[in-house]
Amino acid sequence: MTDLNQLTAEWNAARILYPTYSALAREFVIDLTPCNDLETGVEQPPRESVEQARQWLREMDERIQIHQLRQFLQTTTMVTPQLLQTLLLHHLHKDEKSPSDRDKIDFLIVQLFSLAAPSRLEDSSVTLEYVAKTLSPVLGNVDTTVPVWLTPLEKVLQSAQNARTLNELLHSGILERGRKIKIQAGENYFLPVAMIAFARFSFLMRRCFFRLMHQDLNAIFDGLRELEQKGVTTIDCRRAQFSAEEPTLRLRMICQSWKVMFQAEYSSGQPLRMLVDLRAAIDDALGRGSAQNVSPRSTAVKKATPAAAAAKPAAKPAVKPVNQAAPAAKAAAVGAAPATAKFQVSTDATQEFEVSGGMNDWNPDANGGQ
Repeated sequence: MTDLNQLTAEWNAARILYPTYSALAREFVIDLTPCNDLETGVEQPPRESVEQARQWLREMDERIQIHQLRQFLQTTTMVTPQLLQTLLLHHLHKDEKSPSDRDKIDFLIVQLFSLAAPSRLEDSSVTLEYVAKTLSPVLGNVDTTVPVWLTPLEKVLQSAQNARTLNELLHSGILERGRKIKIQAGENYFLPVAMIAFARFSFLMRRCFFRLMHQDLNAIFDGLRELEQKGVTTIDCRRAQFSAEEPTLRLRMICQSWKVMFQAEYSSGQPLRMLVDLRAAIDDALGRGSAQNVSPRSTAVKKATPAAAAAKPAAKPAVKPVNQAAPAAKAAAVGAAPATAKFQVSTDATQEFEVSGGMNDWNPDANGGQ
């Protein structure tokens, strides 16, 4: 490619990236002076403008955190295959890649594959060859012969797929094992076959998460139905950041909102810990959970007496605010680790599979919790 063609290609890519980067800057209040020629949409800029655009994108890359990019791309309507591909190539073409660049590549490559893959694609069809073929427009033709150091990924994935509950997946050490493999890869992570293998791994791990999340939600609905059939109107849900006498009706409305929220199969940052703890609280109320490390009130339930029920029609229980005071407890996502080497992920990055102790971004009482 001639110098002129290279500059033209770089400028065209910058023009694709600029609206997204500008939107990110507005959403996360990143104070950076706009790039004038990109702002005005100049088609054939001088070399100086290309250099200014390159510097502007470089500064934005340094300021945009992985959790911001993840949140934005999973909630905006701006996402297209062209945008994801351009973003991915933008980071892959860097001569020197920072830990932040690697985090973003790790996220973008699985997002690109997720967008391209059919929604009803069977897990068994997600082979290395299939992933490599799908990502060939970005990575080219890749030899899918797996290096020995990548073979443990399959065992980790099998353990995740065998997990029976979300709680088991979060606390069995599966995530830590997957993360360790990625950390030990170092710069070998950027080998095409490694990026293909990690993209497949992350895609299938996400499916494990969402399958188990929906399973827990269904178990909660079943538990609430069983409690209500027994005349139970409130349960102690403090372990899940709710009140000591949380109305079952309100829990049902909140879980219905969660069910809608979880429809986005590849979204992240959901309140996984609250979901796990709410299921545990309901199991305790039904007498089939573990009462270890739980106060005597944790399984207390309140029944509606026949006299009270006959005295007046059933009314909607008073809504009590969710306790948001507890600090967030975040489970490490695949690909995250303490930053002690060049290509290890910094500990301040929000993880892809987030376990929140509170729900600061969501008001369960808005619109009646629906």
